[in-house]
Amino acid sequence: MFLDNYCSVINNKTVFSRQQASDFAKQVADDFNPLHDIDAKRFCVPGDLLFSLVLAKTGLHQEMTFKFSGMVTDGISLDFPSKIDGEACITDENNKEYMQMSASGEKTSDQQVIESLIRSYVEFSGHTFPHILVKLMAEKNVMINPTRPMIMYESMSIHLDSLNIKNVKLVEANSTLEINGKRGNACLLFDLVSEGVVVGHGKKHMLLSGLREYCQETIDNIVNGYNDKKAQYVAG
Repeated sequence: MFLDNYCSVINNKTVFSRQQASDFAKQVADDFNPLHDIDAKRFCVPGDLLFSLVLAKTGLHQEMTFKFSGMVTDGISLDFPSKIDGEACITDENNKEYMQMSASGEKTSDQQVIESLIRSYVEFSGHTFPHILVKLMAEKNVMINPTRPMIMYESMSIHLDSLNIKNVKLVEANSTLEINGKRGNACLLFDLVSEGVVVGHGKKHMLLSGLREYCQETIDNIVNGYNDKKAQYVAG
């Protein structure tokens, strides 16, 4: 399993080093969120890495939902379910929950299909900022706090009409941003496509806080800094 490089299993518990989690964000998701840098003060394991491991361990169901309830830092030992009978969750040694999930419909354990969906989804998800969110914020005349950007991954869900597929690609369908004072709720819709045919749909919810009036110059500086960071990483 290609995910073996991005986690370790010790005494049947799954743990992540900062390097492993950061490598997944940058190498698989193309995500350069500073929260995933190995030297980040508020380091966080990517939620998409948890999602990916759930699929790899439990299989892909036609209907799946994932709700994030806690930030995972390096060194935390997690229990992942081996199957999902209706509902399941990821917990640590103190029984604290980090993700709740549900699944229904038919199931496949075909690792080729699962890896295809994982890689396509996490790349789409990793590009949420700046590719999608900046446009949405501009339309609503709001932006995140440039000194302390707060964008939280809340939940996601997927529906597949059939599991009789070989590969899956994601295509953005529609995205919206609802504003309530200094908070925002972003909903990103996407189609699941296999061999040119739409075979399912999904959506991702994100929460934004600390919003203020939109400033193009500030946004340009944020985006340029993000892109420069990515370019430096790619250049080694």
